[in-house]
Amino acid sequence: MQRPVHVVGVGMIPFTKPGQSDPYTVMGARAARLALDDAGVDYALVEQAYVGYVYGDSTAGQAAIYGVGLTGIPVFNLNNNCSTGSSALFLARQAVESGVVECAIALGFEQMQPGALKGHYEDRPSPLAKFAEAMTEKQGYDREAPRAAQFFGGAGRDYMAQYGIRRDTFGRISVKARQHAARNPLAVFRQTLTLDEVMNSAPVFDPLTRFQCCPPTCGAAAAIVCSAEFAKKHGLDMRVVIAAQAMTTDTPATFGSADMRKLVGYDMTANAAKQVYEAAGIGPEELDVVELHDCFTANELITYEALGLTPEGTAERFIVEGENTYGGRVVTNPSGGLLSKGHPLGATGLAQCSELVWQLRGQADQRQVEGARLALQHNLGLGGACVVTLYQAVQ
Repeated sequence: MQRPVHVVGVGMIPFTKPGQSDPYTVMGARAARLALDDAGVDYALVEQAYVGYVYGDSTAGQAAIYGVGLTGIPVFNLNNNCSTGSSALFLARQAVESGVVECAIALGFEQMQPGALKGHYEDRPSPLAKFAEAMTEKQGYDREAPRAAQFFGGAGRDYMAQYGIRRDTFGRISVKARQHAARNPLAVFRQTLTLDEVMNSAPVFDPLTRFQCCPPTCGAAAAIVCSAEFAKKHGLDMRVVIAAQAMTTDTPATFGSADMRKLVGYDMTANAAKQVYEAAGIGPEELDVVELHDCFTANELITYEALGLTPEGTAERFIVEGENTYGGRVVTNPSGGLLSKGHPLGATGLAQCSELVWQLRGQADQRQVEGARLALQHNLGLGGACVVTLYQAVQ
């Protein structure tokens, strides 16, 4: 890190089911104002805006941020699939760290439609065509199942084949997610579930059932980042700093392996995490709390190992022994995660950021991880991109 970058303000609106939200313009402006109010910063002091969304027209970022103010600053529109929100944060952090600006906002929102994710264009190549071809070659293609579930369900199958774990091990992750979300007033699904209810819900793609798949969601979240000098000058809360951050994309190994885990970003995650740990001079055993990309239970399980939270082949023990929750080794997804908090694609990374900032400030109420000092965020998008961010509480 060239110079410290502080997260001085965060904001997130309650996530909702499709059809129950305000328009994206209203949601985005509301989240931005929440972050500005949390920071105590006037929008006139923000020098650049990085705005992310997946399903929206060009310059939707301006349409949302103009609801906050018309100050003439650069507004950059981003679309990096499910890692869009963290990609916006990455660029905002980079602009501050490099000295290009002193203060920037990262904003993400999504106004989604019901049902499984799908492309909107049929007259041009799909960005995921190479991934779909590789998946079909490895495990075939089920025209009755959602494509995303086949990607991540296939990764779960390959893990099961290698380590012989039980199917209900994946289901335990959903049970944990609902227990955490029950403490989060901003989450979509706050009703707890039993393991039987998870496992007996409608099958989607073996080993995944309905309650093991994140829902389409509408929502918005934002973060204000700035330099230490800016924070001191304006008397801002400097308790949270971005200690390290890395973004990775695919390598030949993504498509060259017979293992579906590689295709859904295991290596991207492991590489990004390694960069972050090395830059910060810490190991995963030092983390207190983690928000990771649990779009499906299978992805949470394999991500435990990719992030180094538990050694390869030990994720089942990690889950069954409760090492992934309160009282265990590291609390994962205290917000409820994508599975229960919801997954409005462009907002997800910044919602993760908001949760971890609240945790490090001691403001997470019933979800608070006692004594949290180091927090890790993992945000993944097929296509592909992975952003891993380490936040540190400082005096």
